[in-house]
Formats: sequence, C-alpha cells, structure tokens
Amino acid sequence: MTRLTAALLLASLAVTPFALADTRLTTEGDTATLLVDGKPFKIKGAGGDASKELLASLGGNSFRTWGSGPDDKIDDKLAEAQKLGLKVTVGVWLGHERHGFKYSDPKQVAAQFEKAKATVLKYKDNPAVLMWAFGNEMEGYADGGNPLIWKAINDIAEMAKKIDPAHPTMTVIAEVGGQRIPSIHKLCPAIDIVGINSYGGITSIPTRYRAAGGKKPFAITEFGPAGNWEVGKNELGVAPELSSSAKANVYKNAYEVLAKDPLCLGSYVFAWGSKQEATATWFGMFLPDGARTGAVDAIGEAWSGKAPANRVPVIDSLELTEPGKVRPGDTLHAVLKAVDPENDPMTVVWEMHAETVVHGTGGDAEPPTKNLPDNITSSDLSGAVLKAPTEPGVYRVYAFLHDNHDGGAVANTTFLVSNKPKAAVGAHPSVKLPLAVYADGQKAMPWVPSGYMGNNAAISMDEKCTENPHTGEFCLKVTYAASDNFGGVVWQHPENDWGDHPGAIDVSGATRLTFWARGAKGGEKIDFKFGILGTEKKYPDSGGAAMTATLTKEWKQYGLDLDDKDLSKIKTGFVWAAAAQGKPFTFYLDDIQYEAAATETPK
Repeated sequence: MTRLTAALLLASLAVTPFALADTRLTTEGDTATLLVDGKPFKIKGAGGDASKELLASLGGNSFRTWGSGPDDKIDDKLAEAQKLGLKVTVGVWLGHERHGFKYSDPKQVAAQFEKAKATVLKYKDNPAVLMWAFGNEMEGYADGGNPLIWKAINDIAEMAKKIDPAHPTMTVIAEVGGQRIPSIHKLCPAIDIVGINSYGGITSIPTRYRAAGGKKPFAITEFGPAGNWEVGKNELGVAPELSSSAKANVYKNAYEVLAKDPLCLGSYVFAWGSKQEATATWFGMFLPDGARTGAVDAIGEAWSGKAPANRVPVIDSLELTEPGKVRPGDTLHAVLKAVDPENDPMTVVWEMHAETVVHGTGGDAEPPTKNLPDNITSSDLSGAVLKAPTEPGVYRVYAFLHDNHDGGAVANTTFLVSNKPKAAVGAHPSVKLPLAVYADGQKAMPWVPSGYMGNNAAISMDEKCTENPHTGEFCLKVTYAASDNFGGVVWQHPENDWGDHPGAIDVSGATRLTFWARGAKGGEKIDFKFGILGTEKKYPDSGGAAMTATLTKEWKQYGLDLDDKDLSKIKTGFVWAAAAQGKPFTFYLDDIQYEAAATETPK
C-alpha cells in the first residue's frame, strides 16, 4: 500500500493522518513546534552509542545519527528506537572538501545525491524516523559560504520533500559564524530546520543565531563542554580539562537556556558514550568502561524533572603537589578530593597517558593515547605517587572513580617532562639579545606579522598607533571587527610561510618572551603563543609555548617562560589569537621581545 493510498483510506475513516507517525513542523511568528502523531514534540535527545534504554528511562525521546550507511547500523538503530518509543533524526552524511570531496565536480555531487535519495526512499516509511539531517559540518571551518555546497544540500532537500513530505529536512552546521546562516536562508529554501553544533558558545546561540539573520526553526544537534580549541592553554601549552563533575553543570545550564527559546525545537547532547577526542574523556558523558558520569544524571534530571535515584561520585579537585615541569624519573604526588553523595563505597583507577599528538579536525577519529601503568607507583582514594616518564613531553594523570551503582567520575591534570638543561644566558645566540619582535621605532622586524588566521577580513593592525603607547610614540593596535568566528595573526619567518619553506631565527639563550598588553575596555581574552608549527610541517618550529591572558584597561606585562625550550629554529616568533567574544574588540601591544636575562613576570 502506498503512503497516498493509506492516507486516503484513513481520511475516509475520519482517522487523523498522524497515525502514520508523520512529523509536522509549525511556525507562528518566532515560535516553532514539532508535532509527532499530532502532539507537540520537544527534542530531548542525544548523539552517541551508549544505552538507548537508559536514555529512554531518563526521559529522553530521541537520538540522532551522523550517517545511514552500512557502518552506521541504521536498521538496528531504528528497530531499537521503535521498541523503546524513541524517534530518530536520521543523518545522511555529505562529503567534506577537507576529506577530498569536491562540490565543483558534477559527478561526485550527482553520486552523493543518488545515495541520499536511496536513503530517503528506503527509510521514509519507518515509524521511528523523526526528520532528515543532510550533512554534518560539511561547510568546513572557514566562513562556510561556498554556494556550491549549499546548492547541493538544497537539491537533496528538495528531492526529499517531494518523495517524503511527512518528515522535515535539516542540515547541520558548525556554529553560526561566517556565512552559514545567511547562506542557508538565501540558498536553501528546502531546508526546514537549521541544526547547530555548539560547545563553548552554546548558551548564546539563541541570541547569536538571530543576530546572524536566523529566522528558520533551529535544533541544537551537538552540545557539551567547551572544546579544547575554545579554552585557553595552560603554562605547559595544553588545554586543561574540566572534571566530569564540573561538566555536569555545563550540560544542565545549556539545556535550560535552550529549552526556553521558542524557536528552538530541542537539543541533542554529545557524546552519549565515550570518545577519544583531545583526551580520553573530554566529550564523553560515560567513562570508557561504560559508567555514567554526572553529565548523564544532570541531563536526565533536566529531561524528566526527577533527581537520579542514586547520584554518581563528585570530584572536588585533582592536583599535583609538585611544579608542572619535572625531570625524567622525578617523583610526583597527586592529591584527589572526592565524595559520594550517598556515602556509597568508591574505588579509583589511576592512569598516566602521554598527551595526544594527533588532533583530529571536526571530530575526526584520533588514536588512543599511550597508557603508562608502570609509572603509577602507588595509589588510593586520596591520591597517587607517580614516577615521571623518561621520554620528554606532556602527560596527563587521570583518576577514574566508581561507586557501586554504575556511577563514575573522572578528572585529570598535566605535567611536563624535560631533560633539556637550562639554557645559559648568552649561550651561542645567533642574534643579539634582547631581540625585539615589535618595538617603537623598529627599523625591521625579525618575524613578519603576515600569517592571518580565521576571519581575516575582520582583523586590522595599526603598527603606528598613538593611543597611549606603553613606551615611545607608538604601539600596536589590534582590532577584531566581528562578533563571531575567530581571528589571529602569526609573526612568520620567512613572510607568509606556514612551514613549507626553510628559514627560521635562532634565539637560543633567551629565557623569556615578554610583552606589554592592554584592552580597550578590559576583559578581552586573548591567546598569546610562539612556535606553533608542529612536526606535521616540513619545516617546523623547534619549540613553542602558549598562554591565555584576560586583559585590563591598563598596561600590564606578560611573559612566556623559555626554560627547557629548543629555540634554535623559531619560524613563528609571536602569535595572538582570540575566539569571538560576542562583539568586536580592540587591544594594544607594545615592547614584544625575547630577553636574555630572566626577570620576574606578573602572572
């Protein structure tokens, strides 16, 4: 029986057509509603492969997939959803140009269209289908304005609406910056719903979506703690991770903000499972062994309004008593403070992992990090005694807690192992120290500020600004004129080189990279770095460091410690970078230099 025949038969029997499990989208002004089986349906969903039975028992009503091919096991997932009374946003994976797909190639685009059509035809009558999600971040991570991509998406959505008018169409984008929202609204009339993946900026999505011109109903298709690319790096040059206990509040607060927005159709938490991305635990709402963390309890309580029957352990802190930089073989002591809300018995597993050196883009697969069990000398619920590895590098120490009700918690902290002796002041420098990166009256720059990153059009730099310089006549004025995306500038040697050509400056003997900075309004959060080119480049930097500063309106000196850094080949001598801060911002720099003498620098 065809869908049309069934609909006519139902009409003749005066039975509502929603018996076919259609999903209808209604809008009135700034309010949007999904109707499933004739009843309002606010998405309370998740993305990931952990227990769907648990999801349903906690008050969840949906889950999403990223694809619908054989590896996605979509048939099994739809069958399980039907059994549990859940609805599925069926993802149809679309090619990414960074993976080699070319939207300028008609043959590739046509083949992709046919695959999408086959998926819609196969599953359109499945009663567990909620809607279609065509693509996931296929627009890339620049401005997202390639019209060929949006045309291909609209063509697929038009096809789907003709074949299956009973289910809305959605496409999923990475945040709302650049040309994403204008492109969808102008070039994709067949897209009903905008799916948005957002992390650090999740609570401001309703405001920023509308500011970008968003008028279509939207759903949050991924959200969770701020990504490792969004948080400032610590003094070791790596991103610190929140404990699972702290992440629980992130999920709860974000869900509550989104639930109040009349144009938001609901949300999918990420990741309903565990995932190696940046670390072994950054995005996982479950521990690798399947134990649920506080994020699961928090979102379940938000969905259902009911507190969990038994709460998971809570980690207050995990710290090392020693400084973060140690020598091979040194002994370190980790101190853990944790409680169980019901005083259930707890166990702990301590692990030491080498920091990941393979960072996937956009959630691409990463290999698991190396575990070093022999470097945990002794441990218990209060802490652990650790032995620093012999191999130089950054390491993370994890504490995995468990109670006796399938609950868990995790936290980690970092340290650096270095076997490089301290550089002696003035030891064979190839340049005279101090070496100015930027200074008043400078005739020539050793590195050229030529490497623009992110939203280039929004960045301007005035090297001869006279607005209250720190010293002399001039300072460097930096303006980022956008409210979204991110921007940054790299001082390069040679000019415009990202590690593809020889050339670098030897600043061996320098002990500090110092600079003065102030914000136009105060509160501007800026990352400062040097040495950002890794070994994936033909000509990498020999060393590097990073820090994040929250600027004040007054000039303040900052610095990067160069102890234990190989400074023999520095191609990127200075970098500033900043994520969008909701509105344009301006800050000032002055007296950026590599110093030979160690001086105390304010924290």
